[in-house]
Amino acid sequence: MSFPKGFLWGGAVAANQCEGAYDVDGKGLSSADMLPAAKHGVARIATDKIEEDVFYPYHEAIDFYHHYKEDIKLFAEMGFKSFRTSINWTRIFPTGMEETPNEAGLQYYEDLFSECKKYNIEPIVTLSHYDTPYYLVEHYNGWASRELVDLFAKYSETVFSRYKNLVKYWLTFNEINCMGILPYVAGGVKHSNKQIQAQAAHHQFIASAKAVKIGHEINPDFQFGMMLADLLTYPFSCNPNDVLESLHKTHDYYFYSDVQCRGYYPSYQLKKYEKENIKLVMEPEDEKILLEGKVDFLALSYYMSITAAADKTTGEVADGGNLIDRGLKNPYLESNDWGWQIDPVGLRISLNYLYDRYQIPLMIVENGLGAYDKIEEDGSIQDDYRINYLTQHITEMEKAINEDGVDLIAYTPWGCIDIVSAGTGEMEKRYGFIYVDRNNLGEGTMKRMKKKSFDWYKNVIKNNGL
Repeated sequence: MSFPKGFLWGGAVAANQCEGAYDVDGKGLSSADMLPAAKHGVARIATDKIEEDVFYPYHEAIDFYHHYKEDIKLFAEMGFKSFRTSINWTRIFPTGMEETPNEAGLQYYEDLFSECKKYNIEPIVTLSHYDTPYYLVEHYNGWASRELVDLFAKYSETVFSRYKNLVKYWLTFNEINCMGILPYVAGGVKHSNKQIQAQAAHHQFIASAKAVKIGHEINPDFQFGMMLADLLTYPFSCNPNDVLESLHKTHDYYFYSDVQCRGYYPSYQLKKYEKENIKLVMEPEDEKILLEGKVDFLALSYYMSITAAADKTTGEVADGGNLIDRGLKNPYLESNDWGWQIDPVGLRISLNYLYDRYQIPLMIVENGLGAYDKIEEDGSIQDDYRINYLTQHITEMEKAINEDGVDLIAYTPWGCIDIVSAGTGEMEKRYGFIYVDRNNLGEGTMKRMKKKSFDWYKNVIKNNGL
């Protein structure tokens, strides 16, 4: 069976990982701009200033800022119905504190979204995708401060008003549950502990809810989603203690979507805060704001599943890469070059869990295989491994829709064109259907080349997944 009529096939990138031009046309420094390159197994640690002789891969990235027309034309050739990207806050308000937005930044995104519309590609736009104005990091410790809520509301209102006729689908925060794993990446929080992370997450919840309300007032047709890094967690065994451990892990991730989809904190999370002596500071109107700012759909990233055991010495620890929590190695699954375990059936399970939990439409806005790609002597790039990975996941998506009744409305594989990896800062961890000639040292021509998967995905879209 094929996918529903109007299904939003497409691809996804993030502004900080593709645009480059980090100091062009009035853009200010963001938290992402301070992250140097690393490698697999080595954490990226932000510097306090831009240092000489240090390579910052986001500063140039793939120069999408100057190549976007060329790249969107290639997306249109594949038949994209949608394109997920983000707005870099510091292109609009360079420090986050300005009263007047930067017109050059506003015009850039107007041109970008208009170019998408030219090819009937629906933009799916994230307001905050792993970048926070660095001025706010330095002066407020990022989202640890309530000050950012109103600044984000001003930024949101500015872009909603400017693009009210160009963008329908909005995501507020990318992978908001990563605040509990990587607070600097997720919210510019440099100095943190559990108390600070919980408070920073609350500030993002309030900011998201306010943005949803503002957006619906500007254009009632706007659709808003929250975005979850989906880490499906299996018990390592049928030992009830392992099952309980996997439930607790699931709560750690899903409480974020509970707040944003249901409009209130779940009792299990409030009890956990109580046990950990975390005292959440809430203003009198916060509960009302959360309830009134519920999202319209849920977006998720899915790359892998993890396993959990009550006995931490059980089994072998999985290599989760630089970005996500590590579970135990699942003996039934294979792994990619970066140790992420491949689990297509887990995607179907997750879609069922999430749809049953919230009963709102779902979007898969990230999914893909990071791999080393080789240019053959004839100039071709034979990425059958990527085709196989995506085929297996699309097959399970179709089952979730047609056999399980899940309301899935979009699929935008991650890094549809090669971009800089968020976890490692590498360029050679490639996800795209389109190869970009650039290496981990920032060397290369920036030439774009189609991989074998380009024509394969074009055919998938043409036949609506059949």
